[in-house]
Amino acid sequence: MTLQNQVVLVTGGGAGIGAAIALAMAESGATLAVADIDATAAGRTAEQAGRKGNRALAVQADCGDVKSIDAMIARTAAELGRLDVIVNNAGVTRAAYIMDLTEADWDRIHRVNAKGVFFCLQGAAKVMIPQGGGRIVNIASIAGRGFVGTSNAIYAASKGAVISLTKTAAQQLGRHNINVNAICPGVVKTDLLDRMLTERAQQRGRPKSEMLAEIEKPIPIRRANDPEDIAAMAVFLASPGARNITGQCYNVDGGLIPS
Repeated sequence: MTLQNQVVLVTGGGAGIGAAIALAMAESGATLAVADIDATAAGRTAEQAGRKGNRALAVQADCGDVKSIDAMIARTAAELGRLDVIVNNAGVTRAAYIMDLTEADWDRIHRVNAKGVFFCLQGAAKVMIPQGGGRIVNIASIAGRGFVGTSNAIYAASKGAVISLTKTAAQQLGRHNINVNAICPGVVKTDLLDRMLTERAQQRGRPKSEMLAEIEKPIPIRRANDPEDIAAMAVFLASPGARNITGQCYNVDGGLIPS
């Protein structure tokens, strides 16, 4: 129970990677706030996390809106007493060729993936500084490192912004005993990936299992991530064992991107 007596806020915690992170944090003893734009999804994850023994609070929040972000952080700190860890996981994308992307795509994706992560980070730091420290974990992507299979160029740019933000924030917040790190997931078996594989299989008239095998073939370890693989790294970065790690961006991708 490495996170006993720690309050952890996970954004985008209603499903997929975010839900896996929230449940892993609860398993490690954390008191939890699960935030999602979908209040029902947030409540579902919070209920599952609460069964592990500690309190889990569901918070409806739009992580592309600064007022909503501020309200989410204020409610977490007020109802749970403090904020020790934030995992900035909320994000959006769509599959598109570079020449088909629009200004609306840029605004929608950067609103959550870049602006949202910055103001979640800043808002959390405002609570953590008077407390004497904390941990910030940003969910970036190997898309931000040039992964050829990215969903689109705007998404890649937004995740590159998260990687750069992580490094600068670590340098400037270190004096306050705040660690800032990022995780760069590779291919992850979520509902989103499943829908993409289903669509691709229908387009090509081939089994979905072949579509997954095609995606996994370039991965040196020959398997895509489960959401729990990302969650395990998030728990480590929130734990006492990572107290001297900051400004780092870790690929969890089975070796797909070498650095």
